[in-house]
Amino acid sequence: MEIKAGQIWSHYKRPSQRYEIIALGKDSDTLEEVVIYKALYQGEFKFGQTWSRKKDEFLGITTKDGKEINRFELIEELVKK
Repeated sequence: MEIKAGQIWSHYKRPSQRYEIIALGKDSDTLEEVVIYKALYQGEFKFGQTWSRKKDEFLGITTKDGKEINRFELIEELVKK
């Protein structure tokens, strides 16, 4: 799956909360690809809180209630002007 700036994703722990992809980058120490994204909800952290995660982890599989599921799911793509 290709990750692009402007896409909207959800996380398996809180599927109703959305994240917007800001960019893909590189970890300065390992040169691994990372996903830079921001929260589109107000909660424990402020609206727009920015996060990064290794791309392999972002697209990875996790286990919930004994079932393997995607850590993040693509919800929609924003139309960039």
